[in-house]
Amino acid sequence: MGVKIGVLALQGDVSEHIRAFEEALRQMEVSGDAAVVPLRKAGQIPDLDAIAIPGGESTTISRLIDKNGMYFPLTEFEGGIFATCAGMVIIASKVDDPRVHPLGLIGIEVERNAFGRQKESFEMDLPIAGMDSPFHAVFIRAPVAVRHDPDVQVLARIDAGIVAVTHGKHMALAFHPELGHDYRLHQRFLGTLGIS
Repeated sequence: MGVKIGVLALQGDVSEHIRAFEEALRQMEVSGDAAVVPLRKAGQIPDLDAIAIPGGESTTISRLIDKNGMYFPLTEFEGGIFATCAGMVIIASKVDDPRVHPLGLIGIEVERNAFGRQKESFEMDLPIAGMDSPFHAVFIRAPVAVRHDPDVQVLARIDAGIVAVTHGKHMALAFHPELGHDYRLHQRFLGTLGIS
């Protein structure tokens, strides 16, 4: 049976996520058919094994999720969700902006644009729990988690707060792993779903 990954294609860096997951699957030599597709309609969700919620503008993505009838299908999705930057805001249980309708799938409280507008982006070699070498992380107007439930595993934190977590089948990252050529986090996420 093939693997099907949907990248939420309402707003944000969709093509970069599609390319990154395709490359991660290629490097993993996933047997059988594997497809990475844009996710634009709620009716696609039940057919997917995993979903990526990309970076972008979290208030816009949240509004479009609601407008397109995708909120409840996403909260009821039984596969894994890989959420980056704005996606981390969307998947959280609590957000510091009332315009965002969070999915509540990971028990974290998130602050949007945690680094302020003057320092909109930076890069760093980030130590991540379970990895034998740092991950080069690109932060662009990034959020941070300031609180997490006991059952949430923190993978990485910096002085400003928590920047990588997992919970069950879900992974949320404050940075943009799809912008580099290191696919270890994509592969780790897929591995937790039994995709190998």
